[in-house]
Amino acid sequence: MSIKTGIVRAAANVSIKKVNQTEKKAIANQEEIFKKLITTAKKTEFGLAHSFVKIKSHKEFTKAVPIRDYEGLKKYFQKVKNGHKNVLWPGIPKYLAKTSGTTSGTKYIPITKQSLPNHINSGRNALFSYLISKPESKIFDGQMLFLSGTPNLTKENNILIGRLSGIVNHEVPSWMAKTILPAHEINVIEPWEMKVEMMVQSLLNKDLRVISGIPPWIQMLCEKIIDVTGKKSVIDHFPNLELYIHGGVNYEPYHDRINSLIGKEIHLIETYPASEGFIAYQDNFNIDALRIISNSGIFYEFVPKEEVGLPEPTRITLKEIEIGKDYAIILSSNAGLWAYLVGDLVRFVSKDPYRLKVSGRVSQYISAFGEHVIASEIEKSITEAIQQHKLSIVEFLVAPNVTPDDGLPFHEWFIEFNSTPNNIDAIENTINDTLCKTNTYYNDLITGKILRKLKISQVKKDGFKEYMISINKYGEQFKVTRVCNDRKIADQLKSKLLYS
Repeated sequence: MSIKTGIVRAAANVSIKKVNQTEKKAIANQEEIFKKLITTAKKTEFGLAHSFVKIKSHKEFTKAVPIRDYEGLKKYFQKVKNGHKNVLWPGIPKYLAKTSGTTSGTKYIPITKQSLPNHINSGRNALFSYLISKPESKIFDGQMLFLSGTPNLTKENNILIGRLSGIVNHEVPSWMAKTILPAHEINVIEPWEMKVEMMVQSLLNKDLRVISGIPPWIQMLCEKIIDVTGKKSVIDHFPNLELYIHGGVNYEPYHDRINSLIGKEIHLIETYPASEGFIAYQDNFNIDALRIISNSGIFYEFVPKEEVGLPEPTRITLKEIEIGKDYAIILSSNAGLWAYLVGDLVRFVSKDPYRLKVSGRVSQYISAFGEHVIASEIEKSITEAIQQHKLSIVEFLVAPNVTPDDGLPFHEWFIEFNSTPNNIDAIENTINDTLCKTNTYYNDLITGKILRKLKISQVKKDGFKEYMISINKYGEQFKVTRVCNDRKIADQLKSKLLYS
């Protein structure tokens, strides 16, 4: 063990011991954070408008503060961006995290001095948990590659603005800075493909131990490494690579392909970071779930999936959640977010400690016929097909075809394969059968002949890439929408089909 790894491991033991002790009091943590948030913000514009001074309980909070998405809070966010003080939180934020929206266009999420540790310390603790669980690990003896947005920031009204991952680049602790790749001059390159090309060239003489980024971009990176080095796999050039940190996109559909490119079964850490806050991370690598962070400036509420969008939905706290039930997650935080609908669905798998899985997006579902199929059911079905038929896919999207030229309506699956399969019917059957077993409403519609079996439309090579470029969302920070309840994206993909 090197001196550096020994020092980091000692620090990790102290840090994680403290985290574990703190998380045993998750409910008390949440109650304390709730009180502190209300007290701190009672004299802000938002606090005055919603009578924070009168709020003494969660029940009173739900009556005073309705659930809002970005659009609902936009007037406040705009005031913050314009430099107004004491709008959502005392003073002005240190940063605004710039993120792509759908209906709202570009979103600007505040990150205050008080909320910044949530983003930095949570990521650090995810690494520390891994280090403690793997006594043989030497990840700090080499370099770690984090695919991130440009660290270039703009400044407006004394607030720095940029992508969250770019902001985090400026807050990396000094003891880790020399470990992190890529170098600044490469990270600021904007054209994504040029950035990957330069990145790979700069990696060739490095001792790479860790990679991090969303799965489709890591897949592209691995392909580029193999192409440039001429090796059969990534591990042939980087023999000490041991860990992949992922989040934001379900990894399962990419698992086999990325392992094949890397050349071995690599260790994984799943994280749940968002511009709105770092919510959870995998702390036990024998359990496929993430421990929620209960003591980091965020107060959580949860709304049952079926009540999302109702005028007065049931709003429960962490103490009241039920195992196995899908909830929309709602945040109030020391970044100045109040009853904010993040847009994710989560499902708890345990209460001691509180661990969850991200089960989908509030806006990503198909229910054109009342089936209410969510993203996790879609992903489970395609993962089953990938494993059963030894497939390798680039990307996929599912949308309803309500008025086909002939026959019954159906779900249309747009899939870009790495290698074109010759057994599409069998793949369709596997996906359809899995979905029928997973979602009883879908099964009833199939057996009742309201819907017919799904259909796969094969997208040509680079079809999804062309689509993302066409909407100016191609790069490491953008993800393909995979589940749609309408045909807006599907109709654009029609021109990208292998067979039309």
